[in-house]
Amino acid sequence: MDDSKMLGMEPIPKLLFKFSFPCVVGLLIGALYNIVDQIFIGNSSLGYLGNAATGISFPIICIANAFAWCVGDGATAYLSICSGRQDSESAHKCVGTGLSASFLISIVLSVVCLVFCRPLMRMFGASDATLELAIDYFEIIAAFFPVYLLINVMNGIIRADGSPTYAMAAMASGAVLNIILDPICIFLLDWGIKGAAIATAVGQVVSFIVSVKYFFRPKTFRLTKSSFKINPAMLKNLIVLGGSTFIIQISMVIMTLLCNVTLAKYGALSIYGSDIPMSVFSIQTKVYTIVCNIVVGIALGGQPILGYNYGAQKMDRVKHTYLLILFTTLAVGIVATVIFEVCPQLVIGIFGKQNDLYMDFAVKSFRVFLSLTFVTCFIKISSIFFQSIGKAVHAMVASVIRDTFCFVTFTIVLCKALEMRQAGSGIYGILIASPLSDLVAGTVITVLTIHFFKKLNVSESTEQTPVAISDTHPGAVVTISREHGTCGKQIGELVAQKLDVPFYNKELTALVACESGLAKEFISEDYDDPSEVLHRIYLSTHVMRQGIIAQEKVIRKIADAGACVIVGRAADHVLHGYRDVVRVFIYAPDDFRIANIQKMYGDSPEEARQHMLRSDESRANYYRNTSGGEWKNIENYDLCLDASIGKEETADIIARYVLKRTGEAKA
Repeated sequence: MDDSKMLGMEPIPKLLFKFSFPCVVGLLIGALYNIVDQIFIGNSSLGYLGNAATGISFPIICIANAFAWCVGDGATAYLSICSGRQDSESAHKCVGTGLSASFLISIVLSVVCLVFCRPLMRMFGASDATLELAIDYFEIIAAFFPVYLLINVMNGIIRADGSPTYAMAAMASGAVLNIILDPICIFLLDWGIKGAAIATAVGQVVSFIVSVKYFFRPKTFRLTKSSFKINPAMLKNLIVLGGSTFIIQISMVIMTLLCNVTLAKYGALSIYGSDIPMSVFSIQTKVYTIVCNIVVGIALGGQPILGYNYGAQKMDRVKHTYLLILFTTLAVGIVATVIFEVCPQLVIGIFGKQNDLYMDFAVKSFRVFLSLTFVTCFIKISSIFFQSIGKAVHAMVASVIRDTFCFVTFTIVLCKALEMRQAGSGIYGILIASPLSDLVAGTVITVLTIHFFKKLNVSESTEQTPVAISDTHPGAVVTISREHGTCGKQIGELVAQKLDVPFYNKELTALVACESGLAKEFISEDYDDPSEVLHRIYLSTHVMRQGIIAQEKVIRKIADAGACVIVGRAADHVLHGYRDVVRVFIYAPDDFRIANIQKMYGDSPEEARQHMLRSDESRANYYRNTSGGEWKNIENYDLCLDASIGKEETADIIARYVLKRTGEAKA
């Protein structure tokens, strides 16, 4: 059974376990690198000061992750597209560009962090007591950024190449070695916090070596020296497809940085000092990350199931998958919340026994800050759910509302208010801000989710219109790109009539639907919101990648069948390298287009203008994000025409141009 049939037919619980298990294990292994260091450091003579020192560097590591995962997730997504279209040429360029770009980015980040290590540690909350410890730890970690970033990128590529088990083993090998080396380096060799960093670095090097070995015998691509030359257009595609990951990761950086600065400022004014809160939040973040990684892994495993079935309009399967993910992740969140509320001392004790003042703040922090962890789990999976089905606005709201908007606002306001009310109590503001953010964000996302499912039209499948590609005579394939309001579709039909060849517009939608299993209503080159950021999220989803792959296959099949006219769909880019392709761009003055839009839709002049601008921006973003090129760049086209001379006249010029070119080619 192929992947599409499997996603649309196999039992949901079986599918979810199959896809989620490697995601969860992979994310947990990644979390081990940081949490193991914290456990051994906390149980050493360094105590909570050591844990505070490692926590200071966490936001910078998140920034490095943001770049690595942006390029890595983009390469993963693009490699999936290349595999679907069996495009081995683009596949090796995609992988090589992703690896080379990540390496260069990592070198820059490493150099900057090493040169400015001391001021960076101060900026991210180091006190006099933790500054030197933080520098000792972070200098070693930063020196190995090239290895660390490349591991993350390679791991995603290996998974996309159809080897998730190998990817998991590569990460596990380094994590296990890190666990073994930590006590040796910290206690036996007495290297202290430097030992923890060295153990982590050695583990990363081993994971790196195991990952590199895979690239000598991959499944769907072959690397050569030329593969590693950075292709600017390809890099742009990778960044576009991985853009949503970057946004989410940077929002985490903002939250973590705010925590560090707030803890340093208000902790110093409290009975705890700045180092105890910093240390507690350092281990609290790592524990919280374990819960989040389990939840996110389950939700990520559901992405292809949700995306396929939503695209195929099998809404009962969408609901079933969503509810299974929701109840499973809520169960994880509730268990975690109970542990944090009932016995936080047990969790805290794993990281070493500390003084009474430390334990007092740690217990309060776990019980208050993490009191609504199950709601946080709901928020996390909601963002992934909406991204999976291409609801970019909903996904963006769910991604940023808690951490970037609510938490930042509540932390600033509550800390100031409590400190003004009673000196030394401002530190508690950050604890209260977390559950309050969960309540507000959870409420907003619940409303969005309920509204979405109320509008959902449940049907087992959408009947596809029978349609076939017409065999025709050899000749020119005419691709027409057009500004909104130029009557480009009608002009295309007239050109097809004059040349006596098939015309593909709505027919193309039906053909793509048959090829991909997606519903016709879900396949469109025009996206409701023209925002570039939202396009990145929209086009990075599994279901949209699936649609793009199917669309390109269909366009190539149409071109292989002979002469025809194709409107839209970035067909000029898809058929790059094909002989006898005539690429046409149709434009017109704004007043002419606005008048046409008014006739078509009954808009007022201002409504028509806004309609025109939104549609043009949306088409430009679609073209840019699927081809890497610029929609209105005249160098992309053989013929650019002003349609205000009239539909018949424009079509006649195009037809005569095509016939002349075809005749010259035959001659």
